Amino acid sequence: MPSDRLAASPLLTLIVDDEPLAVERLERLVERIDALRLVGTAADGEAALERVRGGGISLLLLDIAMPGQDGMAVARALAAMADPPAIIFCTAFDGFAVEAFDLGVADYVLKPVAQERLEKAVARVTAARAEQADEPRGAQEFWVPHRSQLVRIAAADIDRIEAERDYMRLHLGERSYLLHETIGALEDRLDGEQFLRIHRSHIVRRDFIAGLRHEGGGVWHAQLADGESLRIGRKYLTATKEIAGR
Repeated sequence: MPSDRLAASPLLTLIVDDEPLAVERLERLVERIDALRLVGTAADGEAALERVRGGGISLLLLDIAMPGQDGMAVARALAAMADPPAIIFCTAFDGFAVEAFDLGVADYVLKPVAQERLEKAVARVTAARAEQADEPRGAQEFWVPHRSQLVRIAAADIDRIEAERDYMRLHLGERSYLLHETIGALEDRLDGEQFLRIHRSHIVRRDFIAGLRHEGGGVWHAQLADGESLRIGRKYLTATKEIAGR
C-alpha cells in the first residue's frame, strides 16, 4: 500500500469497554475526530480479540478492568501478533501504565477521557503509522557470490526469480546470478507490493508483467516485458489476476 494512502486512510476503531456509559462517551468523542472511523464495540477481552482476528481493525480504545480477559491480557495477546492494531488505553486505573508501554501501546489515557487528550493520543498513532508507511518494505539488496567476489544486487533491479533446486536464479536483464536460498524464504524477504509469486518456481517483479494470457482449460501465462512467457500456477492464479483488477 502506498505510504500516502496508508497515512490518509482513517483508523478503523474498536471501543472495548464493559461500561455502557463509558462506551457512549467514547463514541461521541470518536465521532468528532476525522482520523477515526468507529467500526464497533466489544464488552470484554475475548470479544475484542475475536473482532481483531477477523480483520479490519487498526485501533483499539481499550479499558483495563473488564470481565474475563482484562485489557492487559488483550494487550499481551495483541503484542504477540505479527501486525497488531494500535492500542490506546482508556482507563480509570493509573497503576498499569509502565507495563502497558512495555507492551508497545500508543498511549495511556485516564478516565474521564477528555476530547483534547484523546485527540493527542490519536495524533501519536497517526504519526507512527505514517512513519511506518515510509519505511522501506522487504529486503532492499542482496549480496550474491559470483566467481571470486560478492556482488551487490538491488532488489529493484531484479526482473524475475527462478528456482533451480536449492538455488534461486536472479534475472537482471541479460545477466543472472545464483543465490543459495529457498524460494519460500526469498519470497518472505521480498516486498510483496513489488514482487509477486506466480508459480511454485517463479517470482516476478510486478511491473515486469506486461500481460496475462489465457491458454484455455484453466491455463494462464504471464507475458513479461522481455518477451518471456511463464505459466501461472493454479494456486497463485487469483492473486496474479488481481494485478489486472480481475
